[in-house]
Amino acid sequence: MRNEDRIEQLRALREEAHKPGSQRAADRQHDLGKLTARERIEHLLDKGTFNEIDTFVRHQSSGFGIEDKRPPGDAVVTGWGLVDGRTVFVFAEDFTQFGGSLGKVVADKITKVMDMAMATGAPMIALKDSGGARIQEGVVALDGYGRIFERNVRASGLIPQISVIMGPCAGGAVYSPAITDFVFQVEHTAHLFITGPDVIKAVTGEEVTMEDLGGSGAHAGTSGVTHMVAADDVDALEQVRYLLSFLPANNMESAPYYTATDAPDRRDEGLTTIVPESPNQPYDVVTLIEHVVDDEEFYQIHDHFARNIVVGFARLDGYSVGIVANQPAHLAGTLDIDASVKAARFVRFCDAYNIPLVTFVDVPGFLPGVEQEHDGIIRHGAKLLYAYAEATVPRISVITRKAYGGAYVVMNSRGLRADVVYAWPSAQIAVMGAAGAVNVIHRREIADSADPDARRTELISEYEERFNNPYLAAEHGLVDEIIEPRETRPALIAALEMLRNKREGMPPRKHGNIPL
Repeated sequence: MRNEDRIEQLRALREEAHKPGSQRAADRQHDLGKLTARERIEHLLDKGTFNEIDTFVRHQSSGFGIEDKRPPGDAVVTGWGLVDGRTVFVFAEDFTQFGGSLGKVVADKITKVMDMAMATGAPMIALKDSGGARIQEGVVALDGYGRIFERNVRASGLIPQISVIMGPCAGGAVYSPAITDFVFQVEHTAHLFITGPDVIKAVTGEEVTMEDLGGSGAHAGTSGVTHMVAADDVDALEQVRYLLSFLPANNMESAPYYTATDAPDRRDEGLTTIVPESPNQPYDVVTLIEHVVDDEEFYQIHDHFARNIVVGFARLDGYSVGIVANQPAHLAGTLDIDASVKAARFVRFCDAYNIPLVTFVDVPGFLPGVEQEHDGIIRHGAKLLYAYAEATVPRISVITRKAYGGAYVVMNSRGLRADVVYAWPSAQIAVMGAAGAVNVIHRREIADSADPDARRTELISEYEERFNNPYLAAEHGLVDEIIEPRETRPALIAALEMLRNKREGMPPRKHGNIPL
């Protein structure tokens, strides 16, 4: 065969590989508002940077009715490319081929690209749209999932892993996204569940729709599996690109620096009045955060789940930071089980990838209740404590108002080796609120008083003046500096600059035993 003929043969095979399973299947994707696998990769990566691998891989199965259908590339597209000029690896399940089902060669392709991502220290992005394990390949397909899961675990804390659910993801397949760092889910077209509505009805008698069971609303707001919800495929991929701008490529690098256009010494007078005079009046901590960070740009993570705590990424003087903050506008900012788990996972991610942590504290305590106690608030609250105490990245806290009891300790207190602790003049740092403390300390005195209500009010006022302020904590060195609210941005930037070269190690051990 002449060289020219060989080149033509290559071009023909490549063209075949680049085609969807059928035009009908591609049209069906578009009718559902979904992109094809290759279209998704084109939207994710910088234009013209995709380098495909294993284009000509074909399954080797015989029998079961698929031996005559052996499309090149099978049911997944794999390779690498650039996002904002930085290398990422990607695999996109192709629903137009075998319903995106996972067989041996699909698993081979995915594990190969995951190995390459780990070896080169680049993020791994999974675009999920699959009918699940390929039934015709039986246990071999299941083994493929096991090989993928093992690499998800090995890559955890080494390279950022992002899953984008853009279609069905059911059964054992859901555990790969669950292990990754961030899960995006497209509204209406993407569904995650272990067992579908038909199985649930057969086993338990419960009737539920696909959307109510495994849609983005269920997983973003109730289960907490999904971190970010997207309106459509394009929105999801744009959000992934934006998220990557805050993250380093791997655990040995720092996050990318962007020259700040917001003055580092900017003092924001709006912060002076953001915390209400009444300690029981709520306010939106997201607004507070936006006043402090560069250009009011705050990318909130998990914002539909456990809304009593806020986590997300921002920049201070061009450097990425992770933000954790109690949210007084929801459940008064108390810590409950979901909030503790949400924040702990975020803290551990930031620590794994060298992203400094800034914590805004306004916490009246843990959410009381029999249900919380019986569901394990002690165990789950300890996760957040553990995450902060274990973190070796720069850690700064700003106490804006309430810092009561054990919840104060858990929120990156000096006792957990926070590097710098600031407090606003409105800070109230105590074992408990004034009313509760007075009822405990002066119960008998109040009861014996001629006017118990008046005496209680008087004692509460005395307690607030004496204890519900940041100065006692500052006397003991538990607060490093009391700052005006408007000084928060320059104070944080100065502290982060001082901590830029922080080096702190942990005792030699295989790993700790976080209370999972």
